[in-house]
Amino acid sequence: MAPLFRDTAFGTLMRWVTRGKAFKYPEDQAIFHCPTCYNPPAYADATRQETVRLMATKIEPKVTDTGIILVDWYNTNDQDNPQNWPTSKKLSCTIQIYLYTLSVYIGSAIITPSAPDIERIFHTPPEVTSLSLSMYVLGYGIGPLIFAPLSEIPVIGRNPPYILTYFAFILISIGTAVVNNFPGLIVLRFLQGFFGSPCLATGGASLGDIYNLLELPYALTGWAAFATTGPAIGPLLSGFSVPATNWHWSLWEIVWLNAPIFVFMFFFLPETSSATILLQRARRLRRLTGRSDLRSQSEIDQSKLSVNEVVSQNLWRPFEINILDPSVLFTSLYTGLMYAIFYSFFEVFPFVYATGLPGLASPTHGYGLNQGQVGLIFLSISVGVSISIALYVGYLKLVFEPSIVKHGLGEPERRLAPGLPASFLVPIGLFMFGWTGNSSPEIPWIVPTIGIGIVVLGIFLIFQVIFIYIALSYPQYSASLFAANDFVRSALGCGAIHFSRPLFINLGVGKGVSLLAGLSCGGVIGIFVLYFYGGTLRRRSRFAAK
Repeated sequence: MAPLFRDTAFGTLMRWVTRGKAFKYPEDQAIFHCPTCYNPPAYADATRQETVRLMATKIEPKVTDTGIILVDWYNTNDQDNPQNWPTSKKLSCTIQIYLYTLSVYIGSAIITPSAPDIERIFHTPPEVTSLSLSMYVLGYGIGPLIFAPLSEIPVIGRNPPYILTYFAFILISIGTAVVNNFPGLIVLRFLQGFFGSPCLATGGASLGDIYNLLELPYALTGWAAFATTGPAIGPLLSGFSVPATNWHWSLWEIVWLNAPIFVFMFFFLPETSSATILLQRARRLRRLTGRSDLRSQSEIDQSKLSVNEVVSQNLWRPFEINILDPSVLFTSLYTGLMYAIFYSFFEVFPFVYATGLPGLASPTHGYGLNQGQVGLIFLSISVGVSISIALYVGYLKLVFEPSIVKHGLGEPERRLAPGLPASFLVPIGLFMFGWTGNSSPEIPWIVPTIGIGIVVLGIFLIFQVIFIYIALSYPQYSASLFAANDFVRSALGCGAIHFSRPLFINLGVGKGVSLLAGLSCGGVIGIFVLYFYGGTLRRRSRFAAK
């Protein structure tokens, strides 16, 4: 029972309350035999010589030039190593990260069916009411800039940022659900996104902690699927309930959805950072043996960092790389554009499927669907994601893995291959949606909806290959680069929520969507350039792995 709770927030809290008596680690138990490589001879003679069972090859610790013994895993099958966890424990951890990510992303667009009531009660125009969505999106773009670097500090690890911020998210969500003034609503929506953000950047790092290089793409694909479908599920959950109740209902749904997930994570989500786990092991071994020369590598690295270096490495460095490295700059701008297109759907869908567009340029009548039915249209996003998952997993299994066996991992640019055809799908789907939706209701509603599915299929595949490319090309900066990429995506998504409505009103659905499609065509050129010349750019970069 102890291993189940030992590394969770609950286990940590209980050890603190009981002063180390509950959920003990092996090193804290009287029967533990310290491996001789960490144990002074005098102590070894006085302790029992039996208890540690080495089920695999023993790992001898390295000794530094200064005589420091680096604490490592005891053997190649060490069950404290997240890579060696049983499948059931890995699956439990993965599902918790997936649900955490899904529920936070659902919280973004779940408020959109409440917009008409908010406009009526607070007398705000639609452009201002959109702040209730855009501030949430901006908040979860800014949050990872702070929380992602914190999770990389070994003395902190992954769990504290998850649990503490998620608890704050729940409390703020309760406040958001009961607030009755518009400025308070907007401030609390920003704070919701801010404190809900750690999973959005660090979730992928947690999965990287427990899966090897061959398994990780599959785990990340599932994580990205939950992240992509979350905003689409939000309007579906509240689309029927809000008209039957009031605008507060959608915000209470955030609380009801996230509170059970938080409780489950508090009791069952273990720490996954190897650097943190080994740091804690080194502390226990020092306490057990009285030796001050036992240190983990992460402790040594951490001791050399000053506050200025932490700020420089984790806050400024990602933006410096974006400014100075054209490959990274392109990936940030391209994924940001895809995100902007994605969030423009929340403004254009009502014009196409519900009320129509009383625009100056190209008025449409719409399909006359109610809010709940418009929410169902967002399921086309889930369909597009499902198809893209099937295609991407098939590519990994049938094409990429056999290629790795034959030729090795190769250049990171090889990972971009599925993104080449996928880049064409985005403008194709946008043109299809824009010009068939512009003719509603003469053309059946399913036609523009298929266009949306095609767009999402392309966007999802592009995200997959670009994120893997960043991780392989810039491994030492990947966590912070993902946080910076998340900020750029969220900032452009936030902007899209506000520029989309005037764009479509003034240009019409067809021309407005065509403008976005034209911009995405620039991304087609960019990803081909990156595929063929990315290696040359990396070799010139002072940031990329050599």
